[in-house]
Amino acid sequence: MDLKWLEWAKKLQAIAQTGLTYTTNPFDIERYKLIREIAAEIVATYSEGNPQYVLNLFAGEVGYATPKVDVRGAVFQDNTLLLVKERSDGGWTLPGGWADVGESPSECIEKEVYEESGFHTRAVKLLAVYDRNRHPHPPIPEYVYKLFFQCELLSGSPSLSIETSEVAFFAENEIPELSLSRVTPTQIAKVFEYSRHPDWPTAFD
Repeated sequence: MDLKWLEWAKKLQAIAQTGLTYTTNPFDIERYKLIREIAAEIVATYSEGNPQYVLNLFAGEVGYATPKVDVRGAVFQDNTLLLVKERSDGGWTLPGGWADVGESPSECIEKEVYEESGFHTRAVKLLAVYDRNRHPHPPIPEYVYKLFFQCELLSGSPSLSIETSEVAFFAENEIPELSLSRVTPTQIAKVFEYSRHPDWPTAFD
């Protein structure tokens, strides 16, 4: 499926958001608001979504437009990888989520792993920084960078959360159906490769 429309809409939204951040000219404010409305109409039309919902989503983004940051933790135990099952779509993923303001990247992923799985970990290496758009994830309105960390297992036991319904370790040949919005099979294969090649440099893009 050609998703150029989504790429164009994201760029229009970024222009509108940044313009509204810096302009004080009332005519330019109206122009940027119109650009934002057009971007929302594009997304709503091609995704069969609710135009007002998309517009409210875009309007909630303020300041200079930059990518959002998603963090994911790769935690190994005896050559098996920790995955959590998402309540939202029933797929499995590396624990993680949006990075929070006021926390370093390592603090974010250590917190996310604990909250979603019950395990205390320590981030030891940044494995990859990926542009979400360059990987086969389902499309979303946001532009996202994904940070994958290798995390050392310290302590804890499986524990569910409001976001996760199951927690388990899986061998490389036993990976269950994934939550593709969050992680892809290629990314899972990559973190297993990193576990066998700890000297590999950080991947990017």
